[in-house]
Amino acid sequence: MRLTLRTNLAMRTLMHCASRAPDTLRTLDVAQACNASFHHVAQVVNQLESNGYLNTTRGRGGGIALASAPHEIGVGQVVRLFEADLPFAECLDSARNTCPLTGACRLKGMLCEALGAFYATLDRYTVADLIDGNDALTRIFLPEESMAESPGTC
Repeated sequence: MRLTLRTNLAMRTLMHCASRAPDTLRTLDVAQACNASFHHVAQVVNQLESNGYLNTTRGRGGGIALASAPHEIGVGQVVRLFEADLPFAECLDSARNTCPLTGACRLKGMLCEALGAFYATLDRYTVADLIDGNDALTRIFLPEESMAESPGTC
C-alpha cells in the first residue's frame, strides 16, 4: 500500500499547523518546510479548508491555521478524505471493475478486511499524537529566523 502525495502533504500540513499553533502560517511556509510544490500544498490546503480542518484567511496578515484542536483531528479521517476517490484495487471499484475473476475471487474480501484493519489502526490516532512531545518535528518546523537565533544551529 502506498499513500498518495496529496495525503502525505495533508498530514504534513496539519502537523506543521499543529506544531506552530496558534500561529497562522502561509501556504508557502508549509510548502518550503515540507519540501513540496506550492501548487500541490495549495490544493491540499483548499481541500482541508473545505472539509473543516483548516481556517484560511486571505490577504496581508492572512494564512492558514487549524480549525480545531489537534486532538480532535483523526488521522484516519484525513487519510480517508484524500484516499476515498482511489480504490485500493480494481475489484473494489464497482463502476470500473473489469476483472473476470470477480465472481469467484476471494481476494476482494481479504483486501477489504486488510483495509478495515489499516483504517482501524489510523482511527486510534490524532494529529496530537503526531506532534505532542515530538521536539525533533517542532525543530524542523521552526521558522528560519528562529533557527538563526537558536544556539547550537548552523
